[in-house]
Amino acid sequence: MVAGASNPTAAESAASLAVARRHRVALLQSIQSFERALAAPAGDPGWRPRVSTRLHSLRGAFAEHIVVTEGPEGLYAELLDHSPRLARCVHVLVREHAAVAGAMAALQRRVDQPDPTVEELRAWSSDLLRELSRHRQRGADLVYEAYETDIGGET
Repeated sequence: MVAGASNPTAAESAASLAVARRHRVALLQSIQSFERALAAPAGDPGWRPRVSTRLHSLRGAFAEHIVVTEGPEGLYAELLDHSPRLARCVHVLVREHAAVAGAMAALQRRVDQPDPTVEELRAWSSDLLRELSRHRQRGADLVYEAYETDIGGET
């Protein structure tokens, strides 16, 4: 968005959405890579290190997601310029970012310790993946609501 502009142009909105879409795909790829690592046979001596590496990559992709959405030129700033009525929804997603990032950091600590069992790690990972899925869906719903909802008023 152009500095000082109160409303994004159609071209700026399209560019911002394209960036968000690319990062959304990259985040999904990291999620799927982490899921594949979790689903691999746990008897393989490389299982835990692979899970740790994939989780580390997922954390990086999620950190990038936060920058792309929360930054001053990010998707949420544009959404609020376009649809200020969605401020509460944006604030919920921002709070979720902190919670999900914290859950990822806690899981990383657990994965990197020898004590938790594979079953425990998979259960904690499933919880994290469910929350990520919910967060991604709420984000998609928010973008739809901002740009596709017909608020009426036409005659």
